[in-house]
Amino acid sequence: MTAMITHIALHVADVEACIAFYRDVCALEIVHERAAGSGDGRVVWMAAAGQETSFVLVLLPGGPGAQRAAGDFSHIGFAVARPAGVDEMAEVGRARGCLMMEPVDEGYPVGRFVCLQDPDGNIVEFSYGQPLGPGASDGSAE
Repeated sequence: MTAMITHIALHVADVEACIAFYRDVCALEIVHERAAGSGDGRVVWMAAAGQETSFVLVLLPGGPGAQRAAGDFSHIGFAVARPAGVDEMAEVGRARGCLMMEPVDEGYPVGRFVCLQDPDGNIVEFSYGQPLGPGASDGSAE
């Protein structure tokens, strides 16, 4: 059996705040929404333009907020189109008060990355030069 990853679902404390973050910071748009099964809040699917049928982020209401143990680096990764995009995302994080980690360059295959925190406390990484996005073509990201 071959399986394909299609979504990640996050059970968040504040769906509306998370929608705003993923829309404004990550450029995701709502592609589906419905009332939550409990009738309290809404379930929202968000995707990057052109990826609506291949991968979505699902926001579920009523979560407890992200609760990470010390050293837990669980995160959602986004690729940016150029190395300077990492620094631009750091500026966005500073301006919004959600910068979690300054930009770091660890070379291939990790590349250059910065980490922000969404309103629920989830880590969101923006990178350039990893094997899964821009700058990956020859393994020698700028």
